[in-house]
Amino acid sequence: MVDRDSGIDAGATTATDSFVSHRNLLFTVAYEMLGSAADAEDVLQETWLRWSGVDHATVRDPRAFLVRVTTRQALTRLRTLRRRKESYVGPWLPEPLLIAPDVAEDVELAESVSMAMLLVLETLAPTERAVFVLREVFALDYDEIARAVDKTPPAVRQIAHRARAHVAARRPRERVSPAEARDVLAAFGRAVETGDLTGLLDMIAPDVVLLTDGGGVVRAAVEPVVGVADVTEVLVRLGGALLRPTLVNGHPALIVRRDGRIDTVVALRLDAGLITGLYAVRNPEKLSRMDRETAVGR
Repeated sequence: MVDRDSGIDAGATTATDSFVSHRNLLFTVAYEMLGSAADAEDVLQETWLRWSGVDHATVRDPRAFLVRVTTRQALTRLRTLRRRKESYVGPWLPEPLLIAPDVAEDVELAESVSMAMLLVLETLAPTERAVFVLREVFALDYDEIARAVDKTPPAVRQIAHRARAHVAARRPRERVSPAEARDVLAAFGRAVETGDLTGLLDMIAPDVVLLTDGGGVVRAAVEPVVGVADVTEVLVRLGGALLRPTLVNGHPALIVRRDGRIDTVVALRLDAGLITGLYAVRNPEKLSRMDRETAVGR
């Protein structure tokens, strides 16, 4: 139908509004499956092209349809990304995102987009990852997930059970409140800035792991740095940089600036009050969105 006064196709407007209203959800689905905002945006573009080409009168549930298309597009891209990661120089880390502070209040959503969780999801097979994200984060029913991943509902139940157990064995043993995480980050930042080795040793677990992603573009460790002594030695080198605490992927992190530009984003993994993981993203291609907030939702 065309609005005679405006000349605008009302059906096209409704379809556009529907896509826009679900955009944050669709981006989050794609990002949690891919760990890359750039690839998630490409998936959304492909989803929009598919959405704009269907007869919307035949779509009973736009949200379910859009999630299904996004999931299928992300699965296709995820398999391509896995081949790309095989030749990646050094550790591969997810692309960090500045996320609105209110996301941190949605504990489950914040945990699902955290660097630590995204790295756990990397250890799942593509279909397992899709099923886990759609079920555990977005609470889709098994029939809906089955249509998205081209499996039967009983098969999806089994995949979900297997993925849930896999993730549970690798996620932090206890959740840390946003307030406690901010306190740890503030103390960590002060210790790094001042070179306070004693302070660092008090808050870092003995078996801490530091992953540094330079992508072969900038200097970075090509192997994980393991153990409090070696990790602390790396951290004290940040003493001359400008450190700014912020929220990255819904959790406290540090932005490291040198010569006025973002040099590194350091996200922390906390477990039982200690820092057990440090994820330092230095690849400039992954820092391009750090100058603005990215909207996520479910």
